[in-house]
Amino acid sequence: MTRVEVAIVGAGFAGIGVASALRRAGRDDVVVLERAASVGGTWRDNTYPGIACDVPSHLYGFAAHPNPSWSGTYAKGDEIRAYLEHVVDAEGLRDRLRLRTAMRGAQWDAALGLWRISTGPSGAWPGTPDRGDAPDEDDGDDVILADVLVLACGRLTEPSIPRIAGLETFPGPLFHSARWDHSAPLAGARVAIAGTGASAVQIVPELARTAAHVTLFQRTPAWIVPRGGDSYSDADRARFAATPQALEALRADLYAEGEARFASRSGDSDAAAEAEAVARAHLERQVPDAALRAALTPDYAFGCKRVLLSDDFYPAVASEAVSLVRGALTAVEGSTLVGSDGSRHEADALVLATGFASTRQPYAELVAGEDGTTLAAHWSGGMTAFASTVVAGFPNLFVLNGPNASLGHSSSVLMIEEQSAYVARVLDNRAAVGGVLRVDPVAELTYTDEIAAAAAATPWMTGGCRNWYVDERSGRLTLLWPGTVDAFRARLARADGSEFLPGPVPLPVPSALRAPLEGVA
Repeated sequence: MTRVEVAIVGAGFAGIGVASALRRAGRDDVVVLERAASVGGTWRDNTYPGIACDVPSHLYGFAAHPNPSWSGTYAKGDEIRAYLEHVVDAEGLRDRLRLRTAMRGAQWDAALGLWRISTGPSGAWPGTPDRGDAPDEDDGDDVILADVLVLACGRLTEPSIPRIAGLETFPGPLFHSARWDHSAPLAGARVAIAGTGASAVQIVPELARTAAHVTLFQRTPAWIVPRGGDSYSDADRARFAATPQALEALRADLYAEGEARFASRSGDSDAAAEAEAVARAHLERQVPDAALRAALTPDYAFGCKRVLLSDDFYPAVASEAVSLVRGALTAVEGSTLVGSDGSRHEADALVLATGFASTRQPYAELVAGEDGTTLAAHWSGGMTAFASTVVAGFPNLFVLNGPNASLGHSSSVLMIEEQSAYVARVLDNRAAVGGVLRVDPVAELTYTDEIAAAAAATPWMTGGCRNWYVDERSGRLTLLWPGTVDAFRARLARADGSEFLPGPVPLPVPSALRAPLEGVA
Protein backbone atom coordinates (compact mmCIF):
# COMPACT_ATOMS: atom_id res chain seq x y z
CA MET A 1 0.00 0.00 0.00
CA THR A 2 1.27 3.45 -0.97
CA ARG A 3 0.27 6.77 0.62
CA VAL A 4 0.65 9.98 -1.41
CA GLU A 5 -0.88 13.43 -1.51
CA VAL A 6 -1.64 13.44 -5.25
CA ALA A 7 -2.10 10.51 -7.62
CA ILE A 8 -2.18 11.38 -11.31
CA VAL A 9 -3.48 8.89 -13.87
CA GLY A 10 -1.90 9.25 -17.29
CA ALA A 11 1.54 10.35 -18.52
CA GLY A 12 0.67 12.23 -21.69
CA PHE A 13 0.65 16.00 -22.01
CA ALA A 14 -2.01 16.43 -19.32
CA GLY A 15 -0.42 14.19 -16.69
CA ILE A 16 3.08 15.53 -17.25
CA GLY A 17 1.77 19.09 -17.32
CA VAL A 18 -0.10 18.92 -14.03
CA ALA A 19 2.69 16.98 -12.29
CA SER A 20 5.14 19.68 -13.40
CA ALA A 21 2.86 22.46 -12.19
CA LEU A 22 2.44 20.81 -8.79
CA ARG A 23 6.15 20.25 -8.28
CA ARG A 24 6.92 23.84 -9.23
CA ALA A 25 4.31 24.85 -6.62
CA GLY A 26 6.21 22.85 -4.00
CA ARG A 27 4.10 19.69 -4.02
CA ASP A 28 6.50 16.78 -4.35
CA ASP A 29 4.35 14.00 -2.88
CA VAL A 30 3.06 12.96 -6.29
CA VAL A 31 2.82 9.70 -8.19
CA VAL A 32 2.00 9.39 -11.90
CA LEU A 33 0.36 6.13 -12.93
CA GLU A 34 0.82 5.11 -16.56
CA ARG A 35 -0.60 1.86 -17.92
CA ALA A 36 1.77 1.77 -20.89
CA ALA A 37 5.49 1.13 -20.91
CA SER A 38 6.54 4.74 -21.49
CA VAL A 39 5.23 8.29 -21.41
CA GLY A 40 3.74 10.08 -24.37
CA GLY A 41 0.00 9.43 -24.42
CA THR A 42 -1.49 9.65 -27.88
CA TRP A 43 1.95 10.37 -29.34
CA ARG A 44 3.19 7.04 -28.02
CA ASP A 45 0.18 5.03 -29.15
CA ASN A 46 -0.24 6.52 -32.62
CA THR A 47 2.65 5.50 -34.83
CA TYR A 48 0.94 5.32 -38.21
CA PRO A 49 2.77 6.46 -41.37
CA GLY A 50 2.84 10.22 -41.72
CA ILE A 51 1.76 11.02 -38.17
CA ALA A 52 2.35 14.66 -37.27
CA CYS A 53 0.65 17.43 -35.33
CA ASP A 54 -1.66 19.88 -37.07
CA VAL A 55 -0.93 22.59 -34.50
CA PRO A 56 2.29 24.58 -35.01
CA SER A 57 5.03 22.92 -33.01
CA HIS A 58 6.10 26.04 -31.12
CA LEU A 59 2.57 26.36 -29.76
CA TYR A 60 2.21 22.65 -29.09
CA GLY A 61 4.44 22.57 -26.06
CA PHE A 62 4.65 23.89 -22.52
CA ALA A 63 5.46 27.57 -22.07
CA ALA A 64 8.01 26.60 -19.40
CA HIS A 65 9.76 24.27 -21.82
CA PRO A 66 10.29 25.94 -25.20
CA ASN A 67 11.95 23.63 -27.68
CA PRO A 68 14.34 25.32 -30.13
CA SER A 69 14.97 22.00 -31.86
CA TRP A 70 11.65 21.32 -33.59
CA SER A 71 12.37 20.17 -37.13
CA GLY A 72 9.67 22.26 -38.73
CA THR A 73 6.42 24.19 -38.45
CA TYR A 74 4.52 20.98 -37.68
CA ALA A 75 6.25 18.41 -35.51
CA LYS A 76 6.23 14.71 -36.28
CA GLY A 77 4.88 12.19 -33.78
CA ASP A 78 8.25 10.80 -32.67
CA GLU A 79 9.53 14.32 -32.03
CA ILE A 80 6.60 15.11 -29.77
CA ARG A 81 7.05 11.89 -27.86
CA ALA A 82 10.75 12.66 -27.38
CA TYR A 83 9.83 16.17 -26.22
CA LEU A 84 7.61 14.75 -23.48
CA GLU A 85 10.43 12.45 -22.35
CA HIS A 86 12.64 15.54 -22.18
CA VAL A 87 10.10 17.43 -20.05
CA VAL A 88 9.86 14.50 -17.63
CA ASP A 89 13.62 14.64 -17.08
CA ALA A 90 13.81 18.43 -16.99
CA GLU A 91 11.09 18.54 -14.32
CA GLY A 92 12.60 15.70 -12.29
CA LEU A 93 9.53 13.52 -12.66
CA ARG A 94 11.21 10.27 -13.61
CA ASP A 95 11.17 8.95 -10.04
CA ARG A 96 7.47 9.77 -9.74
CA LEU A 97 6.43 7.58 -12.66
CA ARG A 98 4.91 4.15 -12.27
CA LEU A 99 4.96 2.66 -15.73
CA ARG A 100 3.02 -0.44 -16.75
CA THR A 101 0.67 0.37 -13.88
CA ALA A 102 -3.01 0.72 -14.70
CA MET A 103 -5.73 2.20 -12.52
CA ARG A 104 -8.16 -0.69 -11.98
CA GLY A 105 -10.57 1.32 -9.87
CA ALA A 106 -10.81 4.38 -7.63
CA GLN A 107 -13.22 4.82 -4.72
CA TRP A 108 -13.65 7.84 -2.46
CA ASP A 109 -13.24 6.70 1.15
CA ALA A 110 -15.41 9.06 3.20
CA ALA A 111 -14.15 7.75 6.53
CA LEU A 112 -10.53 8.50 5.69
CA GLY A 113 -11.25 11.47 3.44
CA LEU A 114 -9.12 10.20 0.59
CA TRP A 115 -9.11 8.20 -2.61
CA ARG A 116 -8.47 4.46 -2.51
CA ILE A 117 -6.98 3.53 -5.88
CA SER A 118 -6.41 -0.05 -6.94
CA THR A 119 -3.71 -0.63 -9.54
CA GLY A 120 -2.28 -3.55 -11.41
CA PRO A 121 -0.04 -4.52 -14.30
CA SER A 122 -0.92 -2.76 -17.52
CA GLY A 123 -2.29 -5.26 -20.01
CA ALA A 124 -4.75 -2.52 -20.89
CA TRP A 125 -3.48 -1.48 -24.27
CA PRO A 126 -4.67 -4.27 -26.61
CA GLY A 127 -2.84 -4.26 -29.89
CA THR A 128 -0.15 -1.84 -28.75
CA PRO A 129 3.28 -3.34 -29.44
CA ASP A 130 6.03 -2.98 -26.85
CA ARG A 131 8.39 -0.53 -28.53
CA GLY A 132 11.28 -1.94 -26.53
CA ASP A 133 12.41 1.37 -25.11
CA ALA A 134 10.83 1.26 -21.67
CA PRO A 135 12.35 0.08 -18.38
CA ASP A 136 11.80 -3.58 -17.64
CA GLU A 137 9.57 -3.07 -14.64
CA ASP A 138 6.16 -4.04 -13.42
CA ASP A 139 4.89 -2.75 -10.14
CA GLY A 140 2.21 -5.42 -9.90
CA ASP A 141 -0.93 -5.03 -7.82
CA ASP A 142 -1.03 -2.23 -5.27
CA VAL A 143 -3.44 0.04 -3.46
CA ILE A 144 -2.67 3.74 -3.42
CA LEU A 145 -4.22 6.03 -0.84
CA ALA A 146 -4.24 9.59 -2.16
CA ASP A 147 -5.66 12.83 -0.79
CA VAL A 148 -6.19 13.99 -4.36
CA LEU A 149 -6.90 12.13 -7.60
CA VAL A 150 -6.16 13.74 -10.97
CA LEU A 151 -7.52 12.02 -14.06
CA ALA A 152 -5.28 12.99 -16.95
CA CYS A 153 -6.26 10.07 -19.14
CA GLY A 154 -6.84 11.97 -22.35
CA ARG A 155 -9.78 11.85 -24.73
CA LEU A 156 -8.13 10.04 -27.66
CA THR A 157 -7.06 6.86 -25.91
CA GLU A 158 -9.62 4.17 -26.70
CA PRO A 159 -10.18 3.43 -30.40
CA SER A 160 -13.75 3.49 -31.62
CA ILE A 161 -14.44 0.28 -33.51
CA PRO A 162 -17.57 0.57 -35.66
CA ARG A 163 -20.14 -2.17 -35.73
CA ILE A 164 -19.70 -3.59 -39.21
CA ALA A 165 -21.46 -6.78 -40.22
CA GLY A 166 -18.97 -9.56 -40.83
CA LEU A 167 -15.92 -7.58 -39.71
CA GLU A 168 -14.60 -10.68 -37.93
CA THR A 169 -14.54 -12.58 -41.22
CA PHE A 170 -11.86 -10.40 -42.81
CA PRO A 171 -8.89 -12.72 -43.38
CA GLY A 172 -6.08 -10.22 -43.72
CA PRO A 173 -4.40 -7.70 -41.42
CA LEU A 174 -7.05 -5.63 -39.65
CA PHE A 175 -6.23 -2.91 -37.14
CA HIS A 176 -7.15 0.57 -35.94
CA SER A 177 -4.97 3.50 -36.95
CA ALA A 178 -4.05 4.05 -33.27
CA ARG A 179 -2.83 0.45 -32.97
CA TRP A 180 -0.79 0.36 -36.16
CA ASP A 181 0.58 -3.06 -37.04
CA HIS A 182 4.03 -2.34 -38.44
CA SER A 183 4.52 -6.01 -39.22
CA ALA A 184 1.61 -6.05 -41.69
CA PRO A 185 2.81 -6.45 -45.31
CA LEU A 186 1.13 -3.40 -46.83
CA ALA A 187 3.64 -2.60 -49.56
CA GLY A 188 2.26 -3.88 -52.83
CA ALA A 189 -1.03 -4.87 -51.16
CA ARG A 190 -4.60 -3.76 -51.74
CA VAL A 191 -5.29 -1.67 -48.65
CA ALA A 192 -8.71 -0.36 -47.59
CA ILE A 193 -9.16 2.51 -45.15
CA ALA A 194 -12.42 3.29 -43.37
CA GLY A 195 -12.65 6.95 -42.40
CA THR A 196 -11.54 10.33 -43.71
CA GLY A 197 -10.78 12.21 -40.51
CA ALA A 198 -7.56 13.71 -39.15
CA SER A 199 -5.62 10.44 -39.09
CA ALA A 200 -6.80 9.26 -42.51
CA VAL A 201 -5.73 12.43 -44.31
CA GLN A 202 -2.18 11.76 -43.12
CA ILE A 203 -2.25 8.00 -43.73
CA VAL A 204 -3.76 7.92 -47.24
CA PRO A 205 -0.93 9.79 -49.04
CA GLU A 206 1.67 7.59 -47.35
CA LEU A 207 -0.04 4.33 -48.30
CA ALA A 208 -0.74 5.58 -51.83
CA ARG A 209 3.01 5.67 -52.42
CA THR A 210 3.62 2.02 -51.58
CA ALA A 211 0.39 0.00 -51.75
CA ALA A 212 -0.82 -1.67 -54.92
CA HIS A 213 -4.03 0.27 -54.48
CA VAL A 214 -5.90 2.12 -51.73
CA THR A 215 -9.68 2.00 -51.33
CA LEU A 216 -10.97 4.81 -49.14
CA PHE A 217 -14.42 4.60 -47.56
CA GLN A 218 -15.72 8.10 -46.89
CA ARG A 219 -18.82 8.47 -44.74
CA THR A 220 -18.59 12.25 -44.54
CA PRO A 221 -16.11 14.57 -46.29
CA ALA A 222 -14.19 17.14 -44.28
CA TRP A 223 -13.37 20.77 -44.86
CA ILE A 224 -9.64 20.77 -45.62
CA VAL A 225 -7.41 23.84 -45.80
CA PRO A 226 -3.79 24.12 -46.95
CA ARG A 227 -1.25 22.95 -44.41
CA GLY A 228 1.82 24.82 -45.58
CA GLY A 229 4.70 24.97 -43.17
CA ASP A 230 8.44 24.74 -43.64
CA SER A 231 11.35 22.84 -42.22
CA TYR A 232 13.53 24.75 -39.81
CA SER A 233 17.14 25.01 -40.89
CA ASP A 234 20.12 24.46 -38.63
CA ALA A 235 20.51 28.24 -38.59
CA ASP A 236 16.88 28.65 -37.48
CA ARG A 237 17.32 26.20 -34.64
CA ALA A 238 20.60 27.79 -33.58
CA ARG A 239 18.93 31.21 -33.53
CA PHE A 240 16.05 29.90 -31.42
CA ALA A 241 18.50 28.33 -28.97
CA ALA A 242 20.64 31.45 -28.73
CA THR A 243 17.80 33.96 -28.47
CA PRO A 244 14.93 32.71 -26.29
CA GLN A 245 13.09 35.96 -26.91
CA ALA A 246 12.77 34.98 -30.59
CA LEU A 247 10.99 31.79 -29.54
CA GLU A 248 8.77 33.75 -27.16
CA ALA A 249 7.83 36.15 -29.94
CA LEU A 250 7.06 33.30 -32.33
CA ARG A 251 4.88 31.56 -29.75
CA ALA A 252 3.05 34.82 -29.09
CA ASP A 253 2.39 35.28 -32.81
CA LEU A 254 1.14 31.69 -33.16
CA TYR A 255 -1.08 32.16 -30.13
CA ALA A 256 -2.63 35.30 -31.61
CA GLU A 257 -3.21 33.54 -34.93
CA GLY A 258 -4.95 30.67 -33.14
CA GLU A 259 -7.20 32.99 -31.15
CA ALA A 260 -8.15 34.85 -34.34
CA ARG A 261 -9.02 31.51 -35.97
CA PHE A 262 -11.75 30.89 -33.39
CA ALA A 263 -14.15 33.18 -35.27
CA SER A 264 -14.20 31.01 -38.40
CA ARG A 265 -14.71 27.83 -36.39
CA SER A 266 -17.44 29.14 -34.09
CA GLY A 267 -19.91 30.67 -36.52
CA ASP A 268 -18.85 34.22 -37.30
CA SER A 269 -20.44 34.47 -40.74
CA ASP A 270 -17.78 36.61 -42.41
CA ALA A 271 -14.84 34.68 -40.98
CA ALA A 272 -16.47 31.34 -41.79
CA ALA A 273 -17.24 32.41 -45.37
CA GLU A 274 -13.64 33.51 -45.87
CA ALA A 275 -12.25 30.26 -44.47
CA GLU A 276 -14.69 28.16 -46.48
CA ALA A 277 -13.63 29.98 -49.65
CA VAL A 278 -10.02 29.05 -48.89
CA ALA A 279 -11.03 25.40 -48.46
CA ARG A 280 -13.07 25.36 -51.68
CA ALA A 281 -10.24 26.96 -53.66
CA HIS A 282 -7.81 24.43 -52.21
CA LEU A 283 -10.06 21.56 -53.33
CA GLU A 284 -10.54 23.03 -56.81
CA ARG A 285 -6.82 23.52 -57.33
CA GLN A 286 -5.95 20.00 -56.32
CA VAL A 287 -8.84 17.92 -57.72
CA PRO A 288 -9.52 18.60 -61.42
CA ASP A 289 -12.36 16.08 -61.76
CA ALA A 290 -15.68 17.81 -61.07
CA ALA A 291 -17.50 14.66 -59.93
CA LEU A 292 -14.73 13.78 -57.48
CA ARG A 293 -14.68 17.37 -56.20
CA ALA A 294 -18.40 17.15 -55.55
CA ALA A 295 -17.93 13.94 -53.58
CA LEU A 296 -15.22 15.59 -51.49
CA THR A 297 -17.23 18.75 -50.76
CA PRO A 298 -18.99 18.86 -47.35
CA ASP A 299 -22.67 19.77 -47.18
CA TYR A 300 -22.47 21.20 -43.66
CA ALA A 301 -21.32 24.48 -42.16
CA PHE A 302 -17.61 25.24 -41.96
CA GLY A 303 -16.42 24.42 -38.43
CA CYS A 304 -19.21 21.96 -37.64
CA LYS A 305 -16.67 19.14 -37.77
CA ARG A 306 -12.95 19.36 -37.16
CA VAL A 307 -11.26 21.36 -39.93
CA LEU A 308 -8.32 19.41 -41.36
CA LEU A 309 -4.98 20.55 -42.75
CA SER A 310 -3.34 18.77 -45.69
CA ASP A 311 -1.49 19.52 -48.89
CA ASP A 312 -1.20 15.94 -50.14
CA PHE A 313 -4.51 14.24 -49.32
CA TYR A 314 -6.47 15.61 -52.29
CA PRO A 315 -3.71 14.83 -54.84
CA ALA A 316 -3.53 11.28 -53.49
CA VAL A 317 -7.30 10.76 -53.73
CA ALA A 318 -7.30 12.26 -57.23
CA SER A 319 -4.57 9.87 -58.38
CA GLU A 320 -5.01 6.42 -59.87
CA ALA A 321 -3.52 4.96 -56.69
CA VAL A 322 -6.70 5.66 -54.68
CA SER A 323 -10.39 4.87 -55.20
CA LEU A 324 -12.89 6.90 -53.19
CA VAL A 325 -16.02 5.07 -52.05
CA ARG A 326 -18.79 7.62 -51.57
CA GLY A 327 -20.14 6.00 -48.43
CA ALA A 328 -19.22 4.19 -45.24
CA LEU A 329 -18.01 0.61 -44.97
CA THR A 330 -21.15 -1.30 -44.03
CA ALA A 331 -20.31 -4.99 -44.42
CA VAL A 332 -17.40 -7.37 -44.72
CA GLU A 333 -17.70 -10.67 -46.57
CA GLY A 334 -14.30 -12.25 -46.19
CA SER A 335 -11.93 -10.18 -48.32
CA THR A 336 -14.82 -8.35 -49.98
CA LEU A 337 -15.76 -4.99 -48.51
CA VAL A 338 -19.20 -3.53 -49.13
CA GLY A 339 -19.89 0.20 -49.10
CA SER A 340 -23.14 1.89 -48.19
CA ASP A 341 -23.51 2.72 -51.88
CA GLY A 342 -23.65 -1.00 -52.63
CA SER A 343 -20.20 -1.12 -54.23
CA ARG A 344 -17.93 -4.10 -53.55
CA HIS A 345 -14.17 -3.99 -53.21
CA GLU A 346 -11.44 -6.57 -52.71
CA ALA A 347 -8.80 -5.86 -50.08
CA ASP A 348 -5.78 -7.59 -48.58
CA ALA A 349 -5.63 -5.35 -45.49
CA LEU A 350 -8.10 -3.10 -43.68
CA VAL A 351 -7.29 -0.04 -41.58
CA LEU A 352 -9.96 1.47 -39.34
CA ALA A 353 -9.31 5.22 -39.10
CA THR A 354 -12.56 5.57 -37.21
CA GLY A 355 -11.65 7.81 -34.29
CA PHE A 356 -11.97 7.35 -30.56
CA ALA A 357 -14.43 7.02 -27.70
CA SER A 358 -14.29 10.73 -26.95
CA THR A 359 -17.55 11.81 -25.33
CA ARG A 360 -17.95 8.60 -23.28
CA GLN A 361 -14.67 8.18 -21.47
CA PRO A 362 -13.85 4.55 -20.57
CA TYR A 363 -12.07 5.51 -17.33
CA ALA A 364 -15.34 6.95 -15.99
CA GLU A 365 -16.61 3.44 -15.24
CA LEU A 366 -13.71 2.91 -12.84
CA VAL A 367 -14.18 5.93 -10.58
CA ALA A 368 -16.80 5.95 -7.79
CA GLY A 369 -17.51 9.08 -5.79
CA GLU A 370 -18.97 10.06 -2.47
CA ASP A 371 -22.23 8.11 -2.66
CA GLY A 372 -20.81 5.22 -4.67
CA THR A 373 -22.03 6.64 -7.97
CA THR A 374 -19.56 6.16 -10.78
CA LEU A 375 -18.31 9.02 -12.86
CA ALA A 376 -19.89 7.28 -15.86
CA ALA A 377 -23.30 7.35 -14.14
CA HIS A 378 -22.87 11.00 -13.17
CA TRP A 379 -22.05 11.68 -16.82
CA SER A 380 -24.90 9.59 -18.18
CA GLY A 381 -26.39 12.77 -19.65
CA GLY A 382 -23.00 13.85 -20.99
CA MET A 383 -19.78 14.97 -19.35
CA THR A 384 -20.00 17.94 -16.98
CA ALA A 385 -17.65 19.68 -14.58
CA PHE A 386 -17.21 23.07 -13.00
CA ALA A 387 -14.35 24.95 -14.66
CA SER A 388 -14.13 21.93 -16.98
CA THR A 389 -12.08 20.39 -14.17
CA VAL A 390 -13.92 19.51 -10.91
CA VAL A 391 -17.06 17.39 -10.53
CA ALA A 392 -19.86 17.48 -7.96
CA GLY A 393 -20.03 14.32 -5.86
CA PHE A 394 -16.35 13.50 -6.40
CA PRO A 395 -14.32 15.19 -3.65
CA ASN A 396 -10.70 16.12 -4.28
CA LEU A 397 -10.99 14.93 -7.90
CA PHE A 398 -9.70 16.85 -10.92
CA VAL A 399 -10.28 15.92 -14.55
CA LEU A 400 -7.92 17.34 -17.15
CA ASN A 401 -8.61 17.36 -20.89
CA GLY A 402 -12.13 16.15 -20.16
CA PRO A 403 -15.48 17.99 -20.17
CA ASN A 404 -15.44 21.12 -22.36
CA ALA A 405 -11.66 21.40 -22.25
CA SER A 406 -10.80 20.75 -25.90
CA LEU A 407 -10.29 23.29 -28.67
CA GLY A 408 -11.10 23.35 -32.35
CA HIS A 409 -8.93 26.34 -33.21
CA SER A 410 -5.68 26.17 -31.25
CA SER A 411 -3.40 24.06 -29.06
CA SER A 412 -4.91 21.81 -26.41
CA VAL A 413 -1.69 22.20 -24.41
CA LEU A 414 -2.75 25.76 -23.64
CA MET A 415 -5.90 24.46 -21.97
CA ILE A 416 -3.92 21.88 -20.02
CA GLU A 417 -1.65 24.63 -18.70
CA GLU A 418 -4.64 26.66 -17.51
CA GLN A 419 -6.23 23.64 -15.84
CA SER A 420 -2.94 22.69 -14.19
CA ALA A 421 -2.59 26.19 -12.77
CA TYR A 422 -6.14 25.97 -11.44
CA VAL A 423 -5.39 22.62 -9.75
CA ALA A 424 -2.28 24.03 -8.05
CA ARG A 425 -4.16 27.14 -6.88
CA VAL A 426 -7.13 25.21 -5.52
CA LEU A 427 -4.93 22.78 -3.62
CA ASP A 428 -3.13 25.69 -1.97
CA ASN A 429 -6.51 26.80 -0.57
CA ARG A 430 -7.78 23.33 0.35
CA ALA A 431 -7.43 23.94 4.09
CA ALA A 432 -10.08 26.68 3.90
CA VAL A 433 -12.76 24.04 3.24
CA GLY A 434 -11.55 21.50 5.78
CA GLY A 435 -9.14 19.73 3.47
CA VAL A 436 -11.89 18.19 1.32
CA LEU A 437 -12.93 19.93 -1.88
CA ARG A 438 -16.60 19.22 -2.56
CA VAL A 439 -18.00 20.92 -5.61
CA ASP A 440 -21.32 22.68 -5.12
CA PRO A 441 -23.77 20.96 -7.50
CA VAL A 442 -25.32 24.34 -8.25
CA ALA A 443 -21.93 25.64 -9.41
CA GLU A 444 -21.57 22.69 -11.78
CA LEU A 445 -25.09 23.21 -13.14
CA THR A 446 -24.52 26.93 -13.60
CA TYR A 447 -21.28 26.32 -15.48
CA THR A 448 -22.98 23.71 -17.65
CA ASP A 449 -25.71 26.21 -18.48
CA GLU A 450 -23.02 28.75 -19.42
CA ILE A 451 -21.53 26.24 -21.85
CA ALA A 452 -24.92 25.44 -23.37
CA ALA A 453 -25.75 29.12 -23.86
CA ALA A 454 -22.38 29.88 -25.46
CA ALA A 455 -22.63 26.87 -27.78
CA ALA A 456 -26.26 27.23 -28.81
CA ALA A 457 -25.73 29.18 -32.04
CA THR A 458 -22.39 27.67 -33.07
CA PRO A 459 -21.84 25.35 -36.06
CA TRP A 460 -21.08 22.51 -33.64
CA MET A 461 -24.74 22.56 -32.63
CA THR A 462 -26.50 23.96 -35.70
CA GLY A 463 -24.16 23.22 -38.60
CA GLY A 464 -25.93 20.14 -39.91
CA CYS A 465 -23.26 17.55 -39.20
CA ARG A 466 -22.51 14.80 -36.73
CA ASN A 467 -19.33 15.54 -34.82
CA TRP A 468 -17.34 14.15 -31.91
CA TYR A 469 -17.71 17.37 -29.91
CA VAL A 470 -21.38 16.75 -29.09
CA ASP A 471 -22.62 13.97 -26.81
CA GLU A 472 -24.63 11.55 -28.91
CA ARG A 473 -27.26 10.89 -26.24
CA SER A 474 -27.97 14.27 -24.72
CA GLY A 475 -27.16 16.41 -27.73
CA ARG A 476 -25.03 18.75 -25.59
CA LEU A 477 -21.64 20.12 -26.47
CA THR A 478 -19.49 18.21 -23.97
CA LEU A 479 -15.99 18.09 -25.44
CA LEU A 480 -15.19 21.58 -26.76
CA TRP A 481 -14.73 24.78 -24.83
CA PRO A 482 -16.99 27.20 -26.79
CA GLY A 483 -14.63 30.13 -26.53
CA THR A 484 -11.07 31.33 -26.88
CA VAL A 485 -8.15 30.39 -24.66
CA ASP A 486 -8.21 33.91 -23.28
CA ALA A 487 -11.84 33.39 -22.30
CA PHE A 488 -11.04 30.09 -20.59
CA ARG A 489 -8.22 31.69 -18.63
CA ALA A 490 -10.51 34.52 -17.55
CA ARG A 491 -13.26 32.10 -16.54
CA LEU A 492 -10.94 30.05 -14.35
CA ALA A 493 -9.56 33.24 -12.84
CA ARG A 494 -13.09 34.11 -11.70
CA ALA A 495 -13.31 30.84 -9.76
CA ASP A 496 -12.78 32.20 -6.27
CA GLY A 497 -13.37 29.08 -4.20
CA SER A 498 -17.10 29.57 -3.89
CA GLU A 499 -17.51 26.59 -6.22
CA PHE A 500 -16.73 24.38 -3.21
CA LEU A 501 -19.04 23.60 -0.29
CA PRO A 502 -17.79 24.79 3.11
CA GLY A 503 -16.78 22.42 5.87
CA PRO A 504 -15.71 18.78 5.97
CA VAL A 505 -19.17 17.23 6.38
CA PRO A 506 -19.99 14.86 3.47
CA LEU A 507 -22.95 16.07 1.46
CA PRO A 508 -24.75 13.78 -0.96
CA VAL A 509 -25.16 14.85 -4.55
CA PRO A 510 -28.84 15.77 -5.06
CA SER A 511 -30.66 13.37 -7.34
CA ALA A 512 -31.96 16.42 -9.19
CA LEU A 513 -28.46 17.18 -10.47
CA ARG A 514 -28.51 14.92 -13.50
CA ALA A 515 -32.11 15.42 -14.58
CA PRO A 516 -31.72 19.10 -15.55
CA LEU A 517 -28.48 18.26 -17.39
CA GLU A 518 -30.21 15.66 -19.52
CA GLY A 519 -32.77 18.23 -20.53
CA VAL A 520 -30.25 20.74 -21.88
CA ALA A 521 -30.36 20.78 -25.67
